[in-house]
Amino acid sequence: MKFELVIDSRTTEVVIALLKEGKLVELHKEKHDNNYSVGDIYLGKVKKIVPGLNASFVNVGHDKDGFLHYLDLGSQVNSFKKFTDKTRNKKLNTASLKNFRREKDTLKEGKIQDILKSGDHILVQVSKEPISSKGPRLSTELSFAGRYMVLIPFSDRVSVSQKIKSSEERTRLKKLIHSIKPKGFGVIIRTVAENKKVAELDKDLKNLYKKWQSIYKKLKTSNLTDRIHGELNRSSAILRDLLNSEFSKIHVNNADLQSELKEYLSRISPEHEKIVRLYKGETPIFQKMGITQQVKSSFGKTANMKNGTYLVIEHTEALHVIDVNSGKKVDSNKNQEANALSVNMIAVEEVARQLRLRDMGGIIVVDFIDLNNTLNRKAVYDKMVEVMKEDKAKHHILPLTKFGLMQITRQRVRPEMKIDTMEKCPMCTGKGKIDSSLLLIETIENKIHNLTQTQKGEIKIAAHPFVASHINKGIFFTSIRHKWRKKFSRKITIKGDERLHLLQYSIIN
Repeated sequence: MKFELVIDSRTTEVVIALLKEGKLVELHKEKHDNNYSVGDIYLGKVKKIVPGLNASFVNVGHDKDGFLHYLDLGSQVNSFKKFTDKTRNKKLNTASLKNFRREKDTLKEGKIQDILKSGDHILVQVSKEPISSKGPRLSTELSFAGRYMVLIPFSDRVSVSQKIKSSEERTRLKKLIHSIKPKGFGVIIRTVAENKKVAELDKDLKNLYKKWQSIYKKLKTSNLTDRIHGELNRSSAILRDLLNSEFSKIHVNNADLQSELKEYLSRISPEHEKIVRLYKGETPIFQKMGITQQVKSSFGKTANMKNGTYLVIEHTEALHVIDVNSGKKVDSNKNQEANALSVNMIAVEEVARQLRLRDMGGIIVVDFIDLNNTLNRKAVYDKMVEVMKEDKAKHHILPLTKFGLMQITRQRVRPEMKIDTMEKCPMCTGKGKIDSSLLLIETIENKIHNLTQTQKGEIKIAAHPFVASHINKGIFFTSIRHKWRKKFSRKITIKGDERLHLLQYSIIN
C-alpha cells in the first residue's frame, strides 16, 4: 500500500492532497497567512466569565473571542497561570520545571469563576479552529506533539498508546521515557514509537523540550494576543503523523516549500528526504497527477462508486445525511438481499473515504439499503468499524437499525472542506451553472458499461459536436472511443448532434 503527497502552492494558499494507491483520501487547504490553527499557542486575556456555561471568553486577537470551558482548563491551570505571571514579571530565570513549585490540582467538577476572572492573562492553545461565526475553541492544558510522543508540561505521568499491544514493549517504553524525560513533564508515547531506539526517542523529546524553552523566551517580551508558538504547517503535520515506509513520493511545485519539507524530514526521518520531488511542468500539478478530476467527482452532491452505484450527500444545520443508492448494479445470479449487501459493502469504503476527504464532523447518518438478515447488518457495521480505523479523528459508530440507518459521530476540529464542483454555463454567459464538464466522459463511459449488461451489438451515442470530436480525436488507436471499444469488446460509434446541449448525450437505437 503506497501513499503519495501532492502539494500545490498557490498565490494565497497551499492545497495538499494525500493519495493512497493513487486514490484521493484526504484534501487540505491552508492559507499562507493562516492563524488559529490547531496546536497554536497564544497569550490571551480573559474578557468575560459566563457562569451559566461554566466557561469564559478569551481575547486571542481573532474577530470573535475564543471559547474556554472549565473542562478544558486542565488540572494544572493554576500552575500555568503562576508560570505565565512569573515569566512576564521577570521573576523566573529558567524554563526548567525541575524546581518549580506547582500549585494544587483543580477539582474535576468546579466553577470557572473560582479559577479565572476578567483581565487575567493566560496561555491558551487552539483545540478547534474558528468555524463559521464561532471563534476558536481553546484549552489551557498545553501539549506539544512530536514524531514519537506528546510532551505535557506540569505533569509526571507517562502513558503509552493503546494500539501498542505488547506488554513487554509498553514496559520498555515507559521505563525508557521515565529515564530521559525532564522533570515536571508528562509524556504520551505514540504508536509509531514501537520498537524505536533510545537515540530516536531522545532526539524527539529534546526537540519538543526546545519548543517549551522557546515559549518561555517569547513570554518575556510578548504582548497580549500575540501568537507564542505556531504549530507545523499542514504538510509537515501530515508527514509527522503518517510518515512510514509506505510513503513513496512527495510532489511539490514550489522550491521554497520543497526546501522546508526536506529540512523537516532531515530531522525526523533522514531516509525519506530523497522522496521529496520538485515538479516543474507547465501543466498544473493537480491536473497532471489526475487529482483535479478526482476532486470534481468526489465533492459534489453525488459521489459515484463502482458499477454505477453512488452516494447522495446532503448537509443540514444539525447533521449530515448520506444516502446509498444501487444505481444499475443488479446481479441476476443473486437475490435481493445479496445484491443489497454487495452494494452496502462497496458503500462502506466510500463513506469512510468521504468523511476523511471532506473532514465531515458532528453527527452523520448513513441510509444503507435495507437488509433483513441480522448477520448481514452486523457485517456492514463490522466493515465500517474496520475501515474507519485509518481515520485519525475521534469517532463513534452505532450498529445499523432495522431501517438500515447507521449513526456516526466524528470529531470536528477544522471547518468542513467544501468545494463547488459546478461550472459557469458557456451557453448563458455564466448566468447559470452546469455539472462539472470533467465528469462528462466518465458519465458516458458508465452509461456504456450499463448498456453492455443489458443489450447486445453496436452501441451508438449522439453528443454535442465538441464532445464527439473530443472522444473521436487523435490517431485511431489512441482515441477515447478506441479505448472504450477495447475495454468493453463492443463496436462503439460517437456522432455529433448540434441539437444537443454541450453536456447532453443520447443513445441511438
